[in-house]
Amino acid sequence: MSSASGAGPAAKAFRTCIVIPCCNEQEVIGHTVQVVLAELDAMAAQGLVTPDSYICCVDDGSTDGTWQEVLRCAQGTPRATGIKLSANFGHPNALVAGLFANHHKAQVLITMDADLQDDVSVLARMMALHQQGKMVVYGVRTERKVDVLPKRIAAWFYYSAMHAMNGRTIRGHADFRSADARVIADLERFGEANLYLRGLFPLIGYPSAQVQYERRGRQAGVSKYSYAKLMSLAWQGITSFTTTPLRMVFYAGLIMFLVAVAVACWVLWAAISGNPIQGWASLALLLALFSAINMICLGVIGEYIGKIYKEVKHRPRYIIEATA
Repeated sequence: MSSASGAGPAAKAFRTCIVIPCCNEQEVIGHTVQVVLAELDAMAAQGLVTPDSYICCVDDGSTDGTWQEVLRCAQGTPRATGIKLSANFGHPNALVAGLFANHHKAQVLITMDADLQDDVSVLARMMALHQQGKMVVYGVRTERKVDVLPKRIAAWFYYSAMHAMNGRTIRGHADFRSADARVIADLERFGEANLYLRGLFPLIGYPSAQVQYERRGRQAGVSKYSYAKLMSLAWQGITSFTTTPLRMVFYAGLIMFLVAVAVACWVLWAAISGNPIQGWASLALLLALFSAINMICLGVIGEYIGKIYKEVKHRPRYIIEATA
């Protein structure tokens, strides 16, 4: 187990809840609970967390035996609790379901994935930073060796684009973080349906810090995030937290106008010089180009209109079917 640094003997120990969203993770969730509970025990011995710190597993509409595994863990110890959502509401909504259900009971809340790719050995460093006055601590990946090359390249482009559009984006940070209960109480005031937690936490503010870790391989099972889901998550983050794509639509229209003016000047000069342009190839090419740009721009605008449509309906972000 890891040891914390910088925490004196008189430092306050926090009652901590570790929220673990899981969807079809029956192969690994039992082992994950054991590993995390052991780490909580080690941190309690160091005076970082209280002995009654606990885990909350959020079953996000699993279709396998995940909930049965969560119930088995809950029956084995009162320090393992569970929330079962009535359907699959998505990873961000599963996270907030666990956070909002527990921020009145715990002083610090930590979110991490069920596959143990997030290194539990850095939890002690997170809690030590909370004892030093930090309100939010972000887990930042330094290496992605367990990911295939296309995924690493896509992640690099995504974080670069997000950082360019929103300077508060933390490169290499996913959803492995710890936050004071007061931060979660403020997060609950954000009633938006299109949640992008990786951007909301830096937006809320408060003193924060980062801990670096190397992402590990899965303990069991397979990743539930296909490339299509990862691309959807990236697009969700871009369109939910910045209006830069809409500004790019304006720039695209301006460029199209300048190109049209240049083509008009070219055609006029050719006519005046006695060499009129022959054929329609260039005209057809320009029409196809402008049509494609128009359709892309309409798609971007439609995406934002669709998000407004979802927001005004005020549907619940999740529904809790059962607890353990």
